[in-house]
Amino acid sequence: MSIIGWIVLGLLAGAIAKFLLPGRDPGGFIGTTLIGVAGAFIGGWISARWLDHPISENFYDGATWAAAIGGSLVLLVGYRILFGHSRR
Repeated sequence: MSIIGWIVLGLLAGAIAKFLLPGRDPGGFIGTTLIGVAGAFIGGWISARWLDHPISENFYDGATWAAAIGGSLVLLVGYRILFGHSRR
């Protein structure tokens, strides 16, 4: 997949992560989608590096989507822990 494919996948993974973890985010929708893009890259890297599952060239590969959504969820939870109470 190209960089643009990963960005699109990350945007969708961020939206899915936001759906799975509803509530207020410090960064709003734009911040959440950017976290999704970063999570897609990190999830793909972790999957290829430590889980011994190379990233597929196919955009519709389930393992690639799972890695992207998982990375997005981890980053979103971490972001909420670090910055969730700063806007009260």
